[in-house]
Amino acid sequence: MVEVADIFREYGDAYRQQHSLPLHTLKAMNAIEACRTARLGGHMYECSDCGHQKIAYNSCRNRHCPKCQNLSKEEWVESRKEDLLPIPYFHVVFTLPSELHALALRNKKEVYGLLLKASADTLQTLAADPKHLGAQIGFISIVHTWGQNLMDHPHVHCIVTGGGLSPCQTQWIAAKGNYFLPVKVMSKLFRGKFLHGLKELQAKENLYGIENDSALNSLMSPLYQKDWVVYCKPPFAGPEHVLAYLGRYTHKIAISNQRICSMQDGKVTFKYRDYRDGNKSKTLTLSACEFIRRYLLHILPSRFVKIRHYGILSTRNKRRIQRCKKLFCLSNRAVRKPEKKETWSELLLRITGEDPTICPACKKGKMIEKRTVRPCSGAPPKSSDVA
Repeated sequence: MVEVADIFREYGDAYRQQHSLPLHTLKAMNAIEACRTARLGGHMYECSDCGHQKIAYNSCRNRHCPKCQNLSKEEWVESRKEDLLPIPYFHVVFTLPSELHALALRNKKEVYGLLLKASADTLQTLAADPKHLGAQIGFISIVHTWGQNLMDHPHVHCIVTGGGLSPCQTQWIAAKGNYFLPVKVMSKLFRGKFLHGLKELQAKENLYGIENDSALNSLMSPLYQKDWVVYCKPPFAGPEHVLAYLGRYTHKIAISNQRICSMQDGKVTFKYRDYRDGNKSKTLTLSACEFIRRYLLHILPSRFVKIRHYGILSTRNKRRIQRCKKLFCLSNRAVRKPEKKETWSELLLRITGEDPTICPACKKGKMIEKRTVRPCSGAPPKSSDVA
């Protein structure tokens, strides 16, 4: 199977020579190339029965690496179970208009941060309004910056409680059936909050690509007349479906290795879904350099937090989520606290039912760590270096 790392190893040097890249992007590329190779070192394991030996190379743990998300995802989802309530949850998507994509690419930290803030303010303002719900809701927001074809498409996925805590915190106010908040009202309020925030950003930060206030006004004026895309999906069937959905979305990266079909003659072919053509599955072939360019569009700035919690699900409101549990008679529910932190192998065994320590040769013995393999610095890894 062709992987993103293979494409970077084969064509990454040429791309770096032709393009000037920021430091955080270079670090991400280097991490993906080195992931699970001799460059990062590892551990030598030996079977307790048949003596079969195997080297397991270390992972890079970079959040943009397709091979390093599964364990982080499972650990994150596990930690969210404690805050789930027996209520419907809604999925709301806020999308940035295409006219602002270029500005977002030049000012990722500022614009993506504003996208999160404007969408969160929209949900909290409307939910607190007695005309709509009159309660404090809770939600998890996740920034995604890509479309299926790897082009820039910034949007925010929000997993929202189907109801909220009353202002006096004495009762739970539930959303009415499959209806949450009016989408058209959300769209207009989101548009207003984002554009107002953009003006404030320009006044404070002097955004790249905007020469002066007049240029910003010229960009924004048509956007006041445009309908911004906000979509609210039907509620999930239950909390367990929320967890399954969160697992797919929270630690997702621009493209998984499973979608890449081939790499040959300087071209990369991958699968995608064309939502404009009935969600049909298609293939797209790009030059290797264009594939790398599109992938790097979605490398987030250093220390940018892409998953954020708001309302009763925020860290500072732990007392309110406890209050909600009490209203649902969940306050006495025991949460199992492990005596010690699980190892990666114990976590995988509990989740998948498969023991990764079983010998792959004899299928009987246990793979026991014998020694540490030191990192091998120097030239980029070859195919023989990859575990």
